[in-house]
Amino acid sequence: MGLETLALAVVIEVSAHSRTIRPGELVVLTMTVPAQTDSLEVRAFGRNIPAFRTGDRVWQALVGIDLDVRPGTYAVSVATLDGARASYDVVVNPHAFRTRRLTVDEAFVTPPPSEQARIDREAALLDAIWRAPAPDRLWDGPFVRPVSDAANSAFGTRSVFNGKPRNAHGGADFLSPAGTPVHAPNGGRVVVARPLYFSGNTVIIDHGLGLFSLLAHMSVIDVHEGDLVATSQVIGKVGATGRVTGPHLHWTVRAAGARVDPLSLLALLGQP
Repeated sequence: MGLETLALAVVIEVSAHSRTIRPGELVVLTMTVPAQTDSLEVRAFGRNIPAFRTGDRVWQALVGIDLDVRPGTYAVSVATLDGARASYDVVVNPHAFRTRRLTVDEAFVTPPPSEQARIDREAALLDAIWRAPAPDRLWDGPFVRPVSDAANSAFGTRSVFNGKPRNAHGGADFLSPAGTPVHAPNGGRVVVARPLYFSGNTVIIDHGLGLFSLLAHMSVIDVHEGDLVATSQVIGKVGATGRVTGPHLHWTVRAAGARVDPLSLLALLGQP
């Protein structure tokens, strides 16, 4: 075997599937390796991206393009321990997010000093959760909508509460009536099931391999931290707790630390 043939033999084939390539979108990478391997290293946007096997020589990885990623060309590197490797360019297009202006309880815009310690603890809790996902894939099959209602607010919208600019909207809101059952978008382990200051009654499901769902503002939580849940299992009911203007369900998705639109996840990995 000549050197040119050998070089071709160790190249990994990479393809990508997405709705579009812009901040807040999910990209599903499919990689075919030249020989069976027990691990695959994927790195994109300065982060290690967990990969999972879908066939004898086929692997996939869920690459999230975070809200704060600037337009440009970003290289994704893929490698096996025995030296096979590839590089794939992701060209992120610009996207202008609209602005929404909302009126809420002022305590959720400028919290009183008495609540600051709680807010700091909860921020540290969430940061620790995003940094320590389950090492195995816990989801199985297509993702489903947590409620049947359509999303009524756009992901990434720049939020102005009571005239004060705040963080971009990092999820999708569903204008469901209070009391509507909330379903787990897919299988996983419940890592948070408690009231949080800003998001109210909140459930976070660790789907494994860096993928998380956060369901917020519920009136009732029907699961406990540590529970294993199945796709479509009822985990609570829609409510109006936390920083809200009325009853609705907020759904946030994190993919290896990136904030991505839940509707992008449904478009790529949801029910056909």
